[in-house]
Amino acid sequence: MTFLEVTAFLFDGFLISLLIFGVTLLCAVPLGLPIAFCSMSRIKAIKAISKVIVWIVRGIPLMLQIFIIYYVPGLLFDTPIFSQLDRYFFIHYSIKDAGRIIAVLIAFSINYACYFSEIYRGGIESISKGQYEAGYVLGLTKPQIFRHIVLKQVIQRIVPPMSNEIITLIKDTALANCIIVCEIIKQAKELAATKAMVWPLFYTGVFYLVFVGFLTILLGRVEKKLSYFRS
Repeated sequence: MTFLEVTAFLFDGFLISLLIFGVTLLCAVPLGLPIAFCSMSRIKAIKAISKVIVWIVRGIPLMLQIFIIYYVPGLLFDTPIFSQLDRYFFIHYSIKDAGRIIAVLIAFSINYACYFSEIYRGGIESISKGQYEAGYVLGLTKPQIFRHIVLKQVIQRIVPPMSNEIITLIKDTALANCIIVCEIIKQAKELAATKAMVWPLFYTGVFYLVFVGFLTILLGRVEKKLSYFRS
C-alpha cells in the first residue's frame, strides 16, 4: 500500500473516532448538569445516590466500563443485545459495528457526564453566596439568578478543566478498539496483522496531534472571549 492509501484507510477509522468524540460531547455535556444538581441536592437520598454513582463511574477504568456495557446485558438476559444490533444494522443498512459503537457511546457518555458533573459542581459552588443575596435583593428568583448572574461566571471558570477533559476524550476514543470497533488504532492494527506494516500504528499519532492542536486553538479562543468575567 502507498502512503496515500494508508492515510485514507486510517482516516476512515479516524472518522469513527470523531463520531464517538462528537456524540459523547453532545450527550455528556448536558447530562452532567442534572447530575451536578443531584450531587448538590438538599435531599440527602438523592445527593448520596448521585455521589455514589459518580464515585463508581470515576473509579472504574473506562475500558472496563465498555466491557460492562457491552457484555453484561447479554449475560443477564441471555441475549447478546449489541451483537444483535450489529447484525440488524449490517443486514438492513449495511452499517458495520453499529451495536458495538452504540455500546461504546453509552459507556463514554455516562463516564464523561460524571466527570463533567464534578466540574460543573465545582464551578457552581465557587460562586460566592453574596451574589445570590444581591439577586434576591433585586427581586430575582433563584432560577433567574442562576441563569442571568451565576451561569456565565460558571462557564468562564469551567472552560479550562472542561478543555482538558475534551482533549482527553479524543485520545480515549482509542479504547473503543477493545471491543473491536474499527476506529483508527484498530485500523492500524489491522494493517500490522494483514500487511505486516507497523509504521501506520505510529502514524496514527499525527491524526491525534493535528486534531488536538485544532481543539487547543479553538478552546483557547473560547477561553479568551470569556476572559471579561475575570475580576
